[in-house]
Amino acid sequence: MKVMELFQPGWRLGSKLLAWCALVLGAGYGLYQLILLMQYQDHVRYAFYAGMMAAGATALGTLPALFSNQLSSRLHAAMLGFGAGVMLAASIFSLIIPALNLFEAAAQTAWQGPLKVAAAILLGSFLMMALERSVPHEHFIKGTEGHQALILKRSWLFVIAIILHNIPEGLAIGVAYAGEDTVGASTLATGISVQDIPEGFVVAMALLAAGYSRRLSIGVGMLSGLVEPLMAVIGAIALSNSAVLPWGLAMAAGAMLFVISHEMIPESHRKGHEMSATNGLMLGFVLMFVLDTALGS
Repeated sequence: MKVMELFQPGWRLGSKLLAWCALVLGAGYGLYQLILLMQYQDHVRYAFYAGMMAAGATALGTLPALFSNQLSSRLHAAMLGFGAGVMLAASIFSLIIPALNLFEAAAQTAWQGPLKVAAAILLGSFLMMALERSVPHEHFIKGTEGHQALILKRSWLFVIAIILHNIPEGLAIGVAYAGEDTVGASTLATGISVQDIPEGFVVAMALLAAGYSRRLSIGVGMLSGLVEPLMAVIGAIALSNSAVLPWGLAMAAGAMLFVISHEMIPESHRKGHEMSATNGLMLGFVLMFVLDTALGS
């Protein structure tokens, strides 16, 4: 027994080294495959660039937190409402309508296309709901959600919540570039990037208000956007098949609609500034509508 106890520290160290080596090798191989895909598949490369643009917009939005100590609840509500409006318009004009057009082009009856879009929207919403319920995270106002949320540190719960919020945005960008309408995909990416600027500021200020240091708050806010290029690449690769593309478009819309209704609108109304939140939502919706119809036409 004593001999085995002597060897236990060595075994633990060796297992940790093996785990880190496997992680580094796996990451390196994944990066190599990504570079190959970007070289030979234009839509994957464009999706990655668009996702990086959205991530850069999030990072840019955190910079005012260098000089601000507190975000007024009225401005916070207006910014959340603005983001919800942009995402709502993007869901309708950049995702649902193109999916409906693709389904109707192959449909044999008038009901077939709309029913498939409706089913895909509900499926995307259900998958996002399952993630919300299973992954531990903490909203800035609502508190903790997900299984075993109390086990993790509060800072990690905030980070996971931000990642969950950005997953459907990144997927929507990737799915859009998987199709043939690159102009429409660029419009969607532009709209998401526009709403990511105030979102980055809200994230950084919320972390500051929760008691974290300015450096950590801004750093987490900047890094939170990196999930978008990753999910954009995954969406572009997984849905490059034209047969599943309309399903992916509508499912991404369903996931975004779930985030809007479950998180953004309730949190924008929670402190009694419904009018500011509504004005922000209307402004964001109209801005995305104009972008989509003007640039996508």
